[in-house]
Amino acid sequence: MWKWSKRLWVIVYTVCAFGLLPLATAHIRPVWLQTWFARLPVSRRYKTESPAVRLRLALEHLGPIFVKFGQVLSTRPDLIPEDFSRELAKLQDNVPPFDGQTAMAQIEHGLGKPIDELYAVFNPNPVASASIAQVHQAHLFNANGGVGQKVAVKVLRPDILPVIEQDLALMRFLAFWAERLFADGKRLKLREVVAEFNQYLHDELDLMKEAANASLLGRQFSGSPMLIIPEVYYDYCARQVLTLEWMNGLPIANKAALMQASINLKQLARYGVEIFFTQVFNNGFFHADMHPGNIMVAADGRYIALDFGIVGTLTEYDKRYLAINFLAFFNRDYHRVATAHIESGWVPADTRAEELEASIRAVCEPIFNKPISQISFGMVLMRLFETSRRFSVEIQPQLVLLQKTLLNIEGLGRQLDPDLDLWDTAKPFLTRWMNDRVGPKALWRQIRQEAPDWAQILPALPRKLNHLLDENRTQEMRDAYLHLLQTQRRQNMWLAVIAFALLALLFLK
Repeated sequence: MWKWSKRLWVIVYTVCAFGLLPLATAHIRPVWLQTWFARLPVSRRYKTESPAVRLRLALEHLGPIFVKFGQVLSTRPDLIPEDFSRELAKLQDNVPPFDGQTAMAQIEHGLGKPIDELYAVFNPNPVASASIAQVHQAHLFNANGGVGQKVAVKVLRPDILPVIEQDLALMRFLAFWAERLFADGKRLKLREVVAEFNQYLHDELDLMKEAANASLLGRQFSGSPMLIIPEVYYDYCARQVLTLEWMNGLPIANKAALMQASINLKQLARYGVEIFFTQVFNNGFFHADMHPGNIMVAADGRYIALDFGIVGTLTEYDKRYLAINFLAFFNRDYHRVATAHIESGWVPADTRAEELEASIRAVCEPIFNKPISQISFGMVLMRLFETSRRFSVEIQPQLVLLQKTLLNIEGLGRQLDPDLDLWDTAKPFLTRWMNDRVGPKALWRQIRQEAPDWAQILPALPRKLNHLLDENRTQEMRDAYLHLLQTQRRQNMWLAVIAFALLALLFLK
C-alpha cells in the first residue's frame, strides 16, 4: 500500500510540475476545484512548450509503462485532438537494458535447460532494449554440434508483471476520477482506453502469441518479392522467451544508406503500400506496429518486418465496407461513403445520410484541392474520426489499428518517395479486389466453399421440411384451440350476464 501511495504521489507531482492540471481547469467540476488547481505551482521550464509537448514529456518522465500508454493513446484520434495524437506518436521505448546474467536466468527458467545446452553461442550484451523486453544475439547448434543458425533471442524483463499491474491499477483509479470530475471525462472513455491498453500489454507479455503472429505472417508472405518474415524456432520459445531467425538489413529510416546500397526507393515505397493492402484485404490480418524501429530493408530491396506483438484482424464484412469506403472516397463520392457507414453499422441506423455526407464533404473537399502527392489519407481518416463524434460513432479497435498502420506506411512511403501517389498504387488493387469479391466469380467461389455443408444439409432437407410443417400444423391446431377456448369463455360470460339480468328482473317483479 505504501509503494502504491508513493507512486501516486510521483504521478501527481509530475502532472503539476509539467503544467498539465491548469490545462483542464476550464472543464473540471465542481467549480471550486478549478480555483484550487489554478493555484498549484507550475515549473517555468515547461511553460513555453505546447500542451501536447508537455504531455509527452510528462509521460516520458513517468517511465516505460506510461510511455506505452501514450503510444496507445496516440492511436485514438477519435478521443484526443490531432496535435496531441501527432506528438504522442513521437514517444520512443528507449530504456536501459537489464543485466545479461539475469537475461540468461530468464531463458533457462523458461526453456528448462542450461544456456550452454540451448545455444552454441550466446552474447550476454543486448543489441536492443525496450520497456517490456530486450533482444540478444545467439547461435543455435548445427547437426554436428557446432555453431549453426544465427538467431535473435527476445527476453521479457524479470518481474515486469508486478510493475505493470501497479501502474495499471493507478491508471484505472485516475481514469475513474477523471471521468467523474471532468466535463469531457465520459466522452473520452478513459477507462475504456486503459482497458484497451491493459489488453495490449498482457498480449505483449506472452511471447508465444508473438511467435504465432510471426508464423502466420510468414506463411502468408512465403516467397513474397516484397516482404521477409523471420522464421520462428518454437523449440526455443516460451511465454518469456522468443527465438527468431536473425535478420540482416539496413534501417528503413536511413535513406542515405539505402541509396548507397542502390536500393530502388520508389519501388520500395510502392511495396509498402501493396504490402499494407495485401495484409488488410487479402489476408484480413496485418502487422499493426509498422514504425521505422520495426522495419529494415534487405540487400535485395525487400522489407524485413520485426516485432509482431501488435496485430490487427478484419472480418470479411469489415473488408468489404472498407474497400467500398476507400473507392468511394478516392472517387469523391461522399454520399456513398455516408451510406456505407450506415450500412456497415459504424454509425447509428437512424443517422441521416445527407447530414453525414455534408460533414464528410466539409472534411475532404479542401484536402482534394491539393496535389495528390501532398494528400495524407491517414490524416484524412483522423479528421473523419473527429467528425464522427457528432454522429455518436463507436470507433472500433480494428479500424483504429488500421488507421495507425496506414499512417505509418504512408509516412514511410513519402519519406522514401516524396512524390508517392498512394491512390495510383492502391486503386488498381482495390478495384481487382472488389471485382474478385462481387459478381459471378465471387458467387461461384462462395458456392464451392459452402458445398461441403450443402452435402450434409440437402439429404436431411425433406425431413426438416416435414418437421417444420408438422410444427406449423401443431401450432395452427394450438392457435385454433386457444381461439375456440377464448370464444367459449366470452359466450359463457355473456350467458352469465344474461342469466343474472333475468334473475334480477324476476326478483324485482
